[in-house]
Amino acid sequence: MAVIVALGAFLMTLAGGWTAQRVTDRRHLVLGLAGGLMLGVVGLDLLPESLHAAGHKVFGVPLALLLFVAGFLIAHVVERLLAVRQAAHGAENGGRVPEVGLTAASAMVGHSFADGVALGAAFQVGGGMGVAVSLAVITHDFADGFNTYTLTRLYGNARRKALMMLFADAVAPVLGALSTLLFTLPEEPLGAYLGFFGGALLYLAAAEILPEAHHKHPALSTLMCTVGGVAGIWLVVGLAD
Repeated sequence: MAVIVALGAFLMTLAGGWTAQRVTDRRHLVLGLAGGLMLGVVGLDLLPESLHAAGHKVFGVPLALLLFVAGFLIAHVVERLLAVRQAAHGAENGGRVPEVGLTAASAMVGHSFADGVALGAAFQVGGGMGVAVSLAVITHDFADGFNTYTLTRLYGNARRKALMMLFADAVAPVLGALSTLLFTLPEEPLGAYLGFFGGALLYLAAAEILPEAHHKHPALSTLMCTVGGVAGIWLVVGLAD
């Protein structure tokens, strides 16, 4: 059953990427929505889940929060280092480094694989849990496909590379669900990963996606897309709960 649901997630991921491609003439709205979806996924889904799964404290601070901050800082450091290297070679791409987009998209693929693992684990726990997680995973994977394509293209990568990353992101939850037929993943390592990934995703949303969305089009419609993205993820989380 988990694999069947993961196939649905595969289609939803491709649908999200297709949507991101079709609205290139409204790029600021795409970025505004993507930023809202990313912010909603981090604050309303990834961080609470990571705190629940890996909430024991390390020197007074929950492990999930430490890794959340580490993910944010590492994303910032990696981007700055790549930007410095690009500047040293005289490249000009508006400060955007293609490798950052590919790295971010690769992290999205890893997250989608973890979604598939979580899906398989949920069905191991029970049917009710499986249905709830299925709803969250399928809807989130639409946002994942949307964000994977948008992130890859935002940093100046060719459309072919963006489509490759989108396909990898679509296949990842199916592979993750299949992997649970072979083993059971401990809850704490999964929670730790979600915390780290959430920090990196928040950096991209707050420092890159949203500023870019409002740079040339500081319109109310862009802001409403961002708010709508957060509200949409809230609705999904509430229904899944």
